[in-house]
Amino acid sequence: MGSLYPHYEEENNSSNTANLLNPEEFRRQGHMIIDFIADYYQNMEKYPVLSQVQPGYLAKLLPKSAPNIPEPIETILHDIQQYIIPGITHWQSPNYFAYFPSSGSIAGFLGEVLSTGFNVVGFNWISSPAATELESVTMDWLGQMLGLPQSFLFSGTGGGVIQGTTCEAILCTLVAARDQMLAKVGRENIGKLVFYGSDQTHCALLKAAKVAGLECKNCRVIKTMRSTAFQLSAESLRTTIRLDAEAGLIPVFLCATIGTTSTTAVDPIRSLSEVTKEYGMWIHVDAAYAGSACICPEYRHFIDGVENVNSFSFNAHKWFFTTLDCCCLWVKDPGALTKSLSSSAEYLKNNASDSKQVVDYKDWQITLSRRFRSMKLWLVLRSYGVENLRNFLRSHVKMAKRFQQLVESDNRFEVVVPRNFAMVCFRVLPTTLKKEPNGCSIESGNIEAKLIDQEYANDFNRNLLETVNASGKVFMTHTIVEGIYVIRFAVGATLTEDKHVIKAWKVVQETVDGMLATI
Repeated sequence: MGSLYPHYEEENNSSNTANLLNPEEFRRQGHMIIDFIADYYQNMEKYPVLSQVQPGYLAKLLPKSAPNIPEPIETILHDIQQYIIPGITHWQSPNYFAYFPSSGSIAGFLGEVLSTGFNVVGFNWISSPAATELESVTMDWLGQMLGLPQSFLFSGTGGGVIQGTTCEAILCTLVAARDQMLAKVGRENIGKLVFYGSDQTHCALLKAAKVAGLECKNCRVIKTMRSTAFQLSAESLRTTIRLDAEAGLIPVFLCATIGTTSTTAVDPIRSLSEVTKEYGMWIHVDAAYAGSACICPEYRHFIDGVENVNSFSFNAHKWFFTTLDCCCLWVKDPGALTKSLSSSAEYLKNNASDSKQVVDYKDWQITLSRRFRSMKLWLVLRSYGVENLRNFLRSHVKMAKRFQQLVESDNRFEVVVPRNFAMVCFRVLPTTLKKEPNGCSIESGNIEAKLIDQEYANDFNRNLLETVNASGKVFMTHTIVEGIYVIRFAVGATLTEDKHVIKAWKVVQETVDGMLATI
C-alpha cells in the first residue's frame, strides 16, 4: 500500500528528484506550512485539549509501508489534519494547564525555522563560528538578565551552554562532580560517592546517576514536609551528610530545586550551599520551570545565594516562549565540564581548537553533534525585549492568582500549598464529601477514620481530574504530596487569557457539582 489517496499519485518525473532544495518549490511549500500552522493556532480551541484517541490508533489508519513514488504536500497536509492532529495533546492550547507549560511564540517558532533552515552541525567553533559565538553571547545576555554573578558568564570566569533538556544538564554536571571528586579520592572509590536531593527533586537526578555509573543505593532522598512548603531543610541535609561521612562514604553532589515539579517548592540555596561547602560538594540548582521568573526583580530573591553554587540551569522551552528544546546551563568552572566530556579525534583537529581561544561546545555536552539552538533564543530576546518578557511572565502569575482566589472563594476546596509562581495546587476537601466510612466519625479524632477519609478524598479528586480531562475542555495533571492527591493548575500557555482561567474553574465547579449529587 503506497498512499492513503492513490488518486493523488503521479508518475515520477525529473522535477520530483532533481533538486530537493529547489528555492521556488521550498517557497511554495513553506508558505503552505506556515498557513497550516497559523490556521492551527487560530482554530486551537476547537480541538479537545487532551487527545481522545486510543493506543495504537494511528497504525490502523496509515499504510503498512512507505510510498514508492512522491506524494504532493497537499495530500500530506490533508493527512496531518485528518490523522495526526486528533492524536495530538495540544500543549499550545489556551486551555492547557497540565505539567509545566511549553510556551511558544512567533519569534521562537521562526527562530527554529531559521535554525533548521541553516541546518548546521555546530560541534566545534570551526564547524560554524556564528553558531558557537551567538550561543556564548546569548547565554551571557540571559545570565545578566537573571542577575547571575560574573563567575557564571563568559565575560567573567565561567560560561553557559544550551543543552537539550534538564536531564542532560543534570547528567553533565553530575559527571563533572563525580570526576572532580574521584581525582581527589581515587577512581576505585566510585562506589562510595553519595548524591543528594529531596523527595521533591526531579527524577532526572536518579536517571543521571544510573547513566554516570553511581550506585542507586547511594542516592539520599531527604524528606520534606507540607508545614515547611516542601522545601529541603539545610539541617536535614547536614544531618544526612554527616551520617554518610561518618560511615566512610563520600558526599559528592546536591541537586537543589527552584520550583519543584510537584508543587513549585523553592529550596533555600544559600543555607544549603553553606552545608555543601563544608564537604567540598558540587551543588547544582535545577530551576527548569521557575528560573525564567527570576528575570523579574520581584522574584530574583528566590535564587539568592546562587553565587555559592557550581552550576545553574533553567528551561527556556518551558516558560520563556522558546520552542523545545532549549535548556540553559551555566557553570562556574567550564574546565570541570570539559575535562569530563571532551572528545578528540584526528578528524576533529583544527587550528582554532588547538589555539584554546575558542569554545568547542561538543566538550560541554554528552553528544558530539548539536543544533543551532541559540538562534531561537536570540530571536526571542531581541523580538520582545527584557521588559516585555517580564510582563508576559507577570501576566501568567496574575492569572494564577486569579485562579487561586476562585478556589479560595469556594469552601469546598483548598489550596494545598502556597503558590510561588504561576501554578496552583488544589483539591476538594475531605469535609466536602460528608462521608463517614465504616461508621467512623471524622470529628471523633479517630486516626483510622481520618486515613480512610483522606483515601476517599484522594479517589474523589482523582475521579474529578479524570472527568475534567476527558471532557476535552481543559487539561490539568496531578501529584501526591504527604499522601494527598493534589490537582496542579499551571498557567503558562502563550494564548491563555483570563477568560480561559475562569472557564477552567467553571468546568471544575460544574464537574464537582455533578459528582457530589451522586454521593
